[in-house]
Amino acid sequence: MIEVPEIPNLIYFAIPFFIVTLIAEVIITNKKNMKSYTVNDATASLSMGIGNVLLGVLAKVIILGALTFIYLNYRFFTIPFSWWAWVLIFFAEDFIYYWFHRISHESRFFWASHVIHHSSQKYNLSTALRQTWTGSFTSFVFWLPLPLLGFHPIMIMAQMSISLIYQYWIHTELIDKMPKWFEAFFNTPAHHRVHHATNPQYLDRNHAGILIIWDKMFGTFEPEVEKPNYGLVKNIDTFNPIKIAFLEWVYLFKDAFTSKTSLINRLNYFIKPPGWKHDGTGILSSDMRKEWEIEVQKKS
Repeated sequence: MIEVPEIPNLIYFAIPFFIVTLIAEVIITNKKNMKSYTVNDATASLSMGIGNVLLGVLAKVIILGALTFIYLNYRFFTIPFSWWAWVLIFFAEDFIYYWFHRISHESRFFWASHVIHHSSQKYNLSTALRQTWTGSFTSFVFWLPLPLLGFHPIMIMAQMSISLIYQYWIHTELIDKMPKWFEAFFNTPAHHRVHHATNPQYLDRNHAGILIIWDKMFGTFEPEVEKPNYGLVKNIDTFNPIKIAFLEWVYLFKDAFTSKTSLINRLNYFIKPPGWKHDGTGILSSDMRKEWEIEVQKKS
């Protein structure tokens, strides 16, 4: 039998750190007149974060159950809780996060949950807490290969928490650039500001969790050059948490089930990227994207 250490819920231990640093950022950005925060936007982000934590209790039961079922019944190997196993899980989990995050931008079904995190037109530490209410119930399927390989579910969930905690601090404009060696290997505020931007060259770039090397390896890396414009290509313009959480799901099902098209195209609304339309009129169709890029360039 593998000896399982007792690992606390790291997210709960990080909450006081989140609160203190968020308050500090509000004070500093106000003194610098950076206009990084508005009350409505920050309140909406915090509301989404609280909802995520509350629903996360149920989600974690489902996730842990799924990981445990695979681990107990189908694992190929039994990986112990040793130092080298933690090194392996660090790279393996981060690699999976990259592909989950990338697919969340390339498939509208997963985007319907992930869009919440991009819905703020501000970029600050409260934005890091603007999390999905629905995504945890479906996204865990990306992590199922890990228990199949033999990583214990507790180890997997601990590393997932470490990744989320790491990604908190990169949601800020107070840090310009980290040292070059750090920027070369790790995700940083500069890299992640690109990810949250709607500038044409920044769209769907820098999907990294902790390590930016995956973006560089798979062709999705873009350095921060010009000032990012945050939000969505088509902003939802609401601070209502219920609308933020479910509006894209409503639009998705409306497009899929009210469009006069084939069954295949109805399914494509779930599979294809956000903005796809069966008649080619989507906001990110090639012609319309070119027109949009021209308009953005005129305004800049």
